This record gives sequence, C-alpha cells and structure tokens, in this order.
Amino acid sequence: MIELKSCIKTYTTDQDKAIAPEDTVARVRKLLEDYGNDILAETRRIDTGRLDIPVFLSITGPGARKVMPTRKQMGKGASPIQAEASALMELTERFSYFSFWDDYGDFTTATWSEALDKWPGKVMDITQIIKAAGDDISAANAVRILDLVQWKFTPVTNISQGREEYIPLDLFKKLNEFNGSSAGNTYEESIAQGAAELIERHVCAVTDRTTPEMPTIDLDAVEDPVLARLLACFRDNGLKVWLKDMTLGFPAPTVAAIAYDPATFPEKSEIVYTAGTASSPAKAAIRALTEVAQLGGDFETGANYEASGLPKYLAVEDFKWLTEGPVVPLSSLPTLESDDILDELMGLTRGLTAMGYTLYSVATTHPELGIPANYNLVPGFLFRERTERASLGMFVGRILAEDMPVPVAEKSLDILEEIYPDAHFMPFYRAMVALKGGDMPLATELFAMAEPLQDDSEDKGLAAFYQAFALTQAGDFETALPHLDRAISFSDEVKEYFNLRGVSHFKSGRYETAAKDFKAALDLDSGSAMDLANLGLCYKFLGQTEEALHCLANALQLDADLDFAREHIEELLGS
Repeated sequence: MIELKSCIKTYTTDQDKAIAPEDTVARVRKLLEDYGNDILAETRRIDTGRLDIPVFLSITGPGARKVMPTRKQMGKGASPIQAEASALMELTERFSYFSFWDDYGDFTTATWSEALDKWPGKVMDITQIIKAAGDDISAANAVRILDLVQWKFTPVTNISQGREEYIPLDLFKKLNEFNGSSAGNTYEESIAQGAAELIERHVCAVTDRTTPEMPTIDLDAVEDPVLARLLACFRDNGLKVWLKDMTLGFPAPTVAAIAYDPATFPEKSEIVYTAGTASSPAKAAIRALTEVAQLGGDFETGANYEASGLPKYLAVEDFKWLTEGPVVPLSSLPTLESDDILDELMGLTRGLTAMGYTLYSVATTHPELGIPANYNLVPGFLFRERTERASLGMFVGRILAEDMPVPVAEKSLDILEEIYPDAHFMPFYRAMVALKGGDMPLATELFAMAEPLQDDSEDKGLAAFYQAFALTQAGDFETALPHLDRAISFSDEVKEYFNLRGVSHFKSGRYETAAKDFKAALDLDSGSAMDLANLGLCYKFLGQTEEALHCLANALQLDADLDFAREHIEELLGS
C-alpha cells in the first residue's frame, strides 16, 4: 500500500512541485546515468524561439527502446529548465510503466471468482468494474464474463478510502492503455499529477461528445504573472487565442485553450486545441498554453500534431462554437490550491467521491531507478479514443479473440453472445477467431457481416481491411483490392492499409501503382523498414536501379533482419 505523507511545495512558478526543476533535472540525470542501461540518449530543445515558450525532447536510449515503444518524449513548461524536467519525467514515467508490466509487477493470475476466494473482502467491488467498462449489466453477468479469463491481480491503493484492494490490473490496461501513468519527485506529486491528467482526458472526452457551451475566460483580467506573460507571447506574435472553462463540475479546474495564427494558417501552421487540469485555475491555464506551444511548433514550422484528448479542427469556422459562451474571470473556476500537495490530493479525492468516483493508484516505480512512478485509474472515466458503445463484453471479447486458443475462444464467445445477443462486436470477434484458425472463407464472411454494424468509420475501416487480409491469406490479392480501397476511404491514416494495398498491386505486377501505396505508408511512418524495402522492390522492377538500391539499403539500416532486401541488393549489384 502506498503511504502518503505531507508534501510541501518548494516550487510554484509555473507548475507545483516538491523540488525545483533544476534539482529534478540533476537528480534524474544522475539516476538514469547510474542505472547504466542507456535509458536517456539526450535532451534537446526543439522550439524555434518565436513564441519564447520552450519545448524539450528527451530522446530514448537503446536500452529503453527494448522496453518501451516511444522513441522521444516531449516536455513543456514556462521556463527552459521546467520544460527539460518535464521531458525527463515523461521518459521516466513511460520506462517505469512498461518495465513494470514486463519485469517487476507483483501479479497473481486468477479468475474473478478465484480472486474472491483468495482475498475475501479485499477485491475491488464488481460495480467498479462495470462502471469502468461503461456497461449496465448485472453483477452476476459481470462475474460470468470475468471468469472467462485469467487476470493479473495486484494490490493497489484505494486513495479515496485509504485502503488496499486487489484488482485485475491488466483489464484496466486494456480499458485505459497507459492513460493515467505518472511520475514525480514524490508519490504525492506523481499521483496528484496522474489524477489531474485523468480528469483532463475525461472532461475532454465528454466535451468532444456533447459540445456543451463553456464559459470564455476573460484574458484581460488575468492576474497571474506567468500566465500573463504566456498570453503576451501569443498575442505579440499575432496569434488568436481563447481560454475556456472546461471544468464541467469537477473539483479540479480544467482550462481549454485554442489558438491559431491568421498569418501562417494553413500553409505553415495548424489550429491547436488542447486542455490542462491542475490544482488552481492559473496553473491549469498555464498547462494548456504550454501544451499549445508544444503541439503548435511555434506556428511557423509546418508541424503536424496528432490529435488525442480533443479533436483537431481544420478550418476556423469549425470551432466558432468555442468562441461563444459567457465571459467569466479565471477566478470563477474552482481551486484546490494549498501549500501541501497532499492536501490538494485529498481535496481532489473528496470531490471525486462526492461525484461517485474513486481514485486508485499502484506504484510502478522502477526498483533500480527509485523515481516515484504510478499507474492511476478512476473507474467510469473516459478518454476520447474509446468507443461510445463500450461494454465489458467488448473488452473481454477482444482478449478472447486475440489471446485464447481457438476452441476456448469459440466456447467463451458463445457465453458472451448469451449475455450480449446481437452485439455489434460479436461477428468481428468470431471473424478474428476464424482467421486465427485458418478458415479464411468464414473469416471473410464474418468480417463482411461486422462492417455495417460498426458506428465509427475507423471500426468500419478495420473490418474492411480484415476482409482484404483474409482474402490475401488465401492468395486472392485481386479480390482484396476493393476492400482495401474502402478501408482507406474510411480511415486514411493507417499505414497497414496502404501497405497491404501496395502488396496486392505488386502481386499483380502493377509496380508503379504499388509504389504510390508504399510511399503513402511511409508518409504515415517514415521509419517503416518494410515499406521502404517494398518501395525498393518496386523501383527494381521498374528498372530504376539507383532508387532501388537507395531504398533497400536504407531499409536494411532500419532493420538488419530484412534478408530479402539484402538479396535484392546483391542481385542488383551482380554479386
């Protein structure tokens, strides 16, 4: 159980921290260096200086790349040292989180019923599981579903009630991915930050789905000197910026910020829309504006940010609704501000409890680094990427389809179908099991059934793609093409769709058309060695030897195991 204690702030300029960012940078750098496994390659400031709002990267070292999927982490702050500290903590947070799952998590494998027998009175209430999945099924049916899988149970701290409980943490990983991971100078700082980010993602998701009218914050009445300076950085460079109250009744204030540059949009910049949650309104606004600077690339570099918590607007008229609403002072937002981070955290949990929410946290601190890190969760919270038609059966069905042997998966899906007759996800999961079992005609038929049942275009695109994939597994590349065209029309930002369409054209000898698809895949992921090698093959068969050698050689630099690329280079060189 995590023991929380008083945590007096010693730094409050632009963020609330237990120690100054200079000390954080020095301490974290030394701990990473002492660990000796090349976790950090370097930190680098990447903003152009136009807005004078610093943005840092921490570049992942080769040791960390074996553990975590990200190669760089961004850090923000109103000062360079705070932005660097943020980038280092982001690296520490993610390295600790992924190491926890791979190496040192304290897990006991059990079904739900087995866990109840093993830890009577200490297992998370089943209603929290139902709430977390966004479901409304009975407790009895929830137990039937949970008993279909052996879960990784681990003790976590119920921060709201100050007690230890056992929960199936891998279910929450499936539900929330790494939303809620955090790191800090102390556990109190880490958990408070993680909880604030969970609220931030939740209110962003709710706002995205419901588009409520939100009060507009009066920028001319801002008193905090750091916030006033940040606003001047935008205004003095001709940018338009709005701050909105996105708190939605939660105990911690959330400020949304939207900004664009009329002089550079859309040729060299984008509209950036993001939000920040903190213990005080000023700190929430500072977080939002520094996030805008981080994503915006100083509004002159042609930066292309990936939308996450909030949607990405492509035209000024699309966000007109955000500029409306009553004008209010920043001081009208709620505050939890205290000299002690523990007091703020306890005030936050009391507010969440009054709203029917419970905050949980498990320590993910890397035992050899010793930098406090956590995975935090609040059952019932949303994040934007999660489908609106979520259910416990949908999440468990995915596990059954992906991870279970075919006979077990088929029987378990029968039980799910009893609980969720006519559910939109059942044909898709049955198709995945048929695919795993090698029954390509059945898989194709079931994916075709699943496609029109999906509400979201991305889900429709996935079903269309898998129809094509099943056909190509049976060697029918030509018939796969219309399904791939449809998948790309539904979602044109998935490199695998272009890759498979490129392969399908390649198999039919349409090398020029295939090359276009491989280039499109590389536009989405420039580090895709396979697409680069495939492009090289297209050039080879088009007689463009120099271009072919260039692509194949670069592909081998990215992935030395691509033996076919090496063989084709040897053929081209006549060796």
